[in-house]
Amino acid sequence: MTGIPDGRPPASSATALGGDQAVPEADALLAALDPEQRVAASSLLGPVCILAGAGTGKTRAITHRIAYGVATGVYPPNRVMALTFTSRAAGELRTRLRPLGAGAVAARTFHAAALSQLNFFWPQVVGGEAPRIIDNKARAIAHAAEQLRLRLDTAALRDVAAEIEWRKVSELSIEEYGRAARSSRAVPGGLSVEQLLELQARYEQLKDERRQLDFEDVLLATAGMIELEPSVAMQVREQYRFFVVDEYQDVSPLQQHLLELWLGERRDLCVVGDASQTIYSFAGASADFLLGFSRRYPSASMVSLDRNYRSTAPIVHAANSLMRGRPGALTLRAIEPSGPAEPVTTAELAQPAELAQPAEPAQPAEPAQPAVTAYASDSDEARAVAARIAQLIAQGTPPQDIAVLYRVNAQSVVLEQALADAGVPSQVRGAARFFDQPDVKRAVMELRAASVTIVDEPLFKSVSDVLRSRGWSQHAPEGTGAERDRWESLNALMGLAEAMPAGSSFRQFTDELLARQATQHEPTLRAVTLATLHSSKGLEWPAVFVVGVAEGLLPIAHAVGFDAVDEERRLLYVGITRARRYLELSWAARGQRRGQDRTASRFLSEIGTRTTGATPAPRG
Repeated sequence: MTGIPDGRPPASSATALGGDQAVPEADALLAALDPEQRVAASSLLGPVCILAGAGTGKTRAITHRIAYGVATGVYPPNRVMALTFTSRAAGELRTRLRPLGAGAVAARTFHAAALSQLNFFWPQVVGGEAPRIIDNKARAIAHAAEQLRLRLDTAALRDVAAEIEWRKVSELSIEEYGRAARSSRAVPGGLSVEQLLELQARYEQLKDERRQLDFEDVLLATAGMIELEPSVAMQVREQYRFFVVDEYQDVSPLQQHLLELWLGERRDLCVVGDASQTIYSFAGASADFLLGFSRRYPSASMVSLDRNYRSTAPIVHAANSLMRGRPGALTLRAIEPSGPAEPVTTAELAQPAELAQPAEPAQPAEPAQPAVTAYASDSDEARAVAARIAQLIAQGTPPQDIAVLYRVNAQSVVLEQALADAGVPSQVRGAARFFDQPDVKRAVMELRAASVTIVDEPLFKSVSDVLRSRGWSQHAPEGTGAERDRWESLNALMGLAEAMPAGSSFRQFTDELLARQATQHEPTLRAVTLATLHSSKGLEWPAVFVVGVAEGLLPIAHAVGFDAVDEERRLLYVGITRARRYLELSWAARGQRRGQDRTASRFLSEIGTRTTGATPAPRG
């Protein structure tokens, strides 16, 4: 908490919003927005839902809304809480609010806000300092597993941790989780449902004995104090009276519950989100709260932002085609490519209002589609993408303005090498570099050690024997999670072995691995970004390449059923809408290993793209 409320009531809406009564600074804030953004920014009281498509300036709209509320006196800045889901997004909100005169407004993640309240109220409610927050859930689970004589490797521990997190954000007891596990959850690590339930119970006991809380417990404990202690509820609701929630499609049932407790009987809540960008359902996020907002609040003001200021018309057309008919999907309207890239910036607020208006959208009758290219193999695809990127850089595009997006981390290895071979610097975002992943580092060490003693044996056999001891197999494990990620990484190493020239020795292969490991650390500045589709959310680049748009990769092989495939569709939508001016989609008919034969993703035909490039029949 930031302090006890000062008791000053906010200015009335009649005074603050009464036409000519608005101060010039407030007028300038609204003048910087397009008509729909202006409606959103001037709707300050009561429940408000802003449906904001990709690239439509949602962050601009909500920061100007907050600043307008402060400028008009409706919002005392210390009574406003802006909530989001990542520290980076919270930092961006604070950075944007500061020059708009609203720097005193709190912009935090749900967890940061809850932790602040927990630390403030714990001494009053319970006594003493709040419990320590554990920074490694897997380590505590490993201790619990040891006490139960269960053998779990690192990947299984991470998957058990993910199941615990899903249970808690879904607000399920261990018994309720058990019913879900028996009907629809994949049980990790070869455990039975009963063993998993016993392990979760022992994990909770260990935390209690050690006076520890995990990340999700912070939300649960804060919610519990507000529910059970009237004095806590009163202070929290006096401190924060106006709430803004960004990326509302990512809210979990637990976060929604806590938000409702913070609000109490008040209805001064503004949410902004895009159902088409719901890509964390596997972690408990639900777009139902966004899509059902008007049912929960029948008097809510509903505003749609559909003018896309980021992407050219062909890119917007492809995105619209992919999401057509999906629940909550907005049809984006592209601003003419020759017009302004986005609404006027904060620095231009001093200009006359007529100069601050963005151009009206232009709707081409038959926009051309982004480039789609088919390749014979993953290696061919990576080399061609690297060559095209090198060409763009030679023509004047800065490397940092280019991104290559893919579905799983293991796809980065061949891309990193191809870019390095082309002399293009790259950096991996959102995950450890391929050779920095713990499973990969251990596998490389064991391969190197084995290569010292094993000679005169086929390379495939030598490498596969070592990788099998690390958990690799000919066939991918079912489902998703850390075990599947580990398999993908080890399988990529297997693919590198198969790509070695005929007759290569085991020692030559590990020499190549060590050389790759030593040269992968490219400068982080002026570097092409390599990122998974998940980690690209919230970012944008002038030029984007989405690789691996093939069945088995996008949608991923373990996406079974309508809902799972639709989540993959939304992932591709996120990837497409990261691009501003140039977008290329590609896929390969053959993976790194024998038998990895693919066809084009079903999503490409839905977009209506035309594929170029040769796709020879895979080798037998």
